[in-house]
Amino acid sequence: MARIAGIDLPKNKRGEIALTYIYGIGPNTAQYILTKSGIDFDKKAADWNDEELSLIRNIITTEFKVEGQLRSEVQMNIKRLMDIACYRGLRHRKGLPLRGQRTRTNSRTRKGKRKTVAGKKKAPKK
Repeated sequence: MARIAGIDLPKNKRGEIALTYIYGIGPNTAQYILTKSGIDFDKKAADWNDEELSLIRNIITTEFKVEGQLRSEVQMNIKRLMDIACYRGLRHRKGLPLRGQRTRTNSRTRKGKRKTVAGKKKAPKK
């Protein structure tokens, strides 16, 4: 089993798909890494030899921020937005969507489960 950046890559997947299991590496970056290391995209992760694995590890560590380092940078960026109290920071603080989506309906992912509020009672007629 190949282990890169603290992640066990699935051995039954193609190389370009297996690399996307690492946080911070998407399909295009995975293709770039494999092209630069001279490994075929269709070669399974289990079929990589030690030399190919070390090539991939070197490329990832020298050229990209991945996993913990990238996660902490993202969190620091969000914290900075919240500290300067800009619009995006305030939306992060309130747990609302921050890219202009409607919130009257939808946005359940950010807001969480519905909190039902009881309706007003009608005043009796005289």
